[in-house]
Formats: sequence, C-alpha cells, structure tokens
Amino acid sequence: MKALLQRVRSARVEVAGESVGAIDQGLLVLVGVEPHDDAALADKLLKRLLAYRVFSDEQGKMNLSLSDIGGGLLLVSQFTLAADTRSGLRPSFSSAAPPEQGRALFDHLLERARALHPSVASGRFGADMQVHLVNDGPVTFLLEV
Repeated sequence: MKALLQRVRSARVEVAGESVGAIDQGLLVLVGVEPHDDAALADKLLKRLLAYRVFSDEQGKMNLSLSDIGGGLLLVSQFTLAADTRSGLRPSFSSAAPPEQGRALFDHLLERARALHPSVASGRFGADMQVHLVNDGPVTFLLEV
C-alpha cells in the first residue's frame, strides 16, 4: 500500500458539489492499493499513520503524531498512486489492485481507523472527487508498506 500524507490545517472532499468528508488540523491521506496488499498491510499502514511524527512540538520540531495532537484523519482512495510511471509518457495502471480488492482494503482501513481514532472522515471510493486542502508547511510524505 502507498499513502501520500499531507499535514493540513483543513481539508475536505466533495462529490458532485456535496461535501462528503472534512477535517480541521490533521492529515489528508491519499491511499493507493496494489495487488499484493492485504488487511495486515492496511493495519500496518494505519498504525504508522496514527503514530507518524509530523506535527511540531513546543520547540518547533516534528515530534508529535496525529494521535498526540488529536487531529483529524481524512482518507481518500486514489488508485493513481499505484501507477507505473517508470517509462513512457502515459501511466500504466496494471500495478493497481482491481477495484473490488481496492474497495475492500480501503473499507477495512477506514473501519479500523474509525475504531482507533476519534476524528476520521473519508472520500467516496471510485467517485470523481474534488479534494480541497490547506497544506500546512507544506509537509508531504509518501509512505509505503
């Protein structure tokens, strides 16, 4: 699994002009699922997302996690993260998981996140989404598990 996480001051996802998920300070995480991924990898990714230290402490160092600050977590499925872009002028999506597997693992990740963290929102799997964010920093990391 791949996750592009962005530290945000706020973020929201709209589908057909309707807000379907929003957070204030926290992490916006774009999630890409690959064919070899499973529930154990999704759980490992979630553990890292909740504990990854990307928020500043009182000395201005990135020592605090999402769990430490009680921030929001906005999960958005994004199959294009799994694209093969190593050659050519057009991405190949053969390295992305099939939609059924992607949905199942994204739903698992979302369900586990809601069980472990107090503020979780999401986009809508497979929908044409508009993602709005105020990137804080900017601070952006690509996590792979």
